[in-house]
Amino acid sequence: QVQLVESGGGLVQAGGSLRLSCTASGRIFSNYVMGWFHQAPGKEREFVTFMSRNGGSTYYADSVKGRFSTSRDNAKNTVYLQMNSLKPEDTAVYYCAASSGGIYYFRAAYEYWGQGTRVTVSS
Repeated sequence: QVQLVESGGGLVQAGGSLRLSCTASGRIFSNYVMGWFHQAPGKEREFVTFMSRNGGSTYYADSVKGRFSTSRDNAKNTVYLQMNSLKPEDTAVYYCAASSGGIYYFRAAYEYWGQGTRVTVSS
């Protein structure tokens, strides 16, 4: 089992920044690809980004390219999501997730999920 806990959400004005953190406990963190998804009110949970096990590769949804970046510190069992130039349409609950294999922009690839942290971007 892997337990994931997100933090760092909150209310921010459009154009502002937030940094989300997700700390893992349980199994060896570096064994997992780590992803971020978001779920806006009334919508399905959607892919945001994922990072490879050693942090060498990342992939971003088109909607966040150039604005969001993900990183990980395997020594701290933590993955981060830096969100810049936030837009009202980024308002959502953000979830981190851990995957041992699969097509990483699909939810089904992820075995473990955090409880989510809410991000609200005001216009």
